[in-house]
Amino acid sequence: MARTSNVRLRVFRALAWAAPVAPLVWLGLRFRRDHLGANPIEAIILWSGVTTLILLMATLAVTPLRRLTGWNEVVRVRRFLGLTAFGYLCVHFLSYVGLDQFFALGYILDDIGKRPFITVGFAAFLLLIPLAVTSTKGWIRRLGRRWQRLHQLIYIAAPLGVLHYYWKVKADTRWPLVFAVILLMLFALRLRSRRGAGKASRPRRSEPVAADVPAAEAAPRGMPVEA
Repeated sequence: MARTSNVRLRVFRALAWAAPVAPLVWLGLRFRRDHLGANPIEAIILWSGVTTLILLMATLAVTPLRRLTGWNEVVRVRRFLGLTAFGYLCVHFLSYVGLDQFFALGYILDDIGKRPFITVGFAAFLLLIPLAVTSTKGWIRRLGRRWQRLHQLIYIAAPLGVLHYYWKVKADTRWPLVFAVILLMLFALRLRSRRGAGKASRPRRSEPVAADVPAAEAAPRGMPVEA
């Protein structure tokens, strides 16, 4: 059983590593074949933004997958997926700042203040910065349960990212709506699994209540309680 679990984890890790590499391969092939269209800069900005959303959805899917399947080892790839999503978000932001605006701070600030899709996108970027910074084991230990509350910001940043995409494309909103549906499904699965876990954890009359169980016995050391 343990061997099967290890093989399954290795396969899943290989897929997790392939997830951020595949978009780079796709962009390289498009660039080599000169298939980036009339506006390559716009194509790169869109590519990096969509990749960010895909990886964010994959990160958010880890907890529902663990709770639905009972496969706890899957959480080992969550931090990697989250940091990779933030990496692509940085590429997305720097492509806009450098390639599109040529680091013109005045124009960038004007865009952020006057164009709603850039405003919400920039807000999502700011919300994800502290999550990326505090993703290390050291920060998890230092913050304790505050780490959980801080990392709940992803549930604000992800919808803002989808809204940013929806407002950006204007006419063809099919893919932003697909992301919105996926996000709603992930939120619904999370709420459902949490309610089920809450009912299952209610003690019977003959069982000790949660307050009687020492915190050190309630959860394994080094494993942060999920947000």
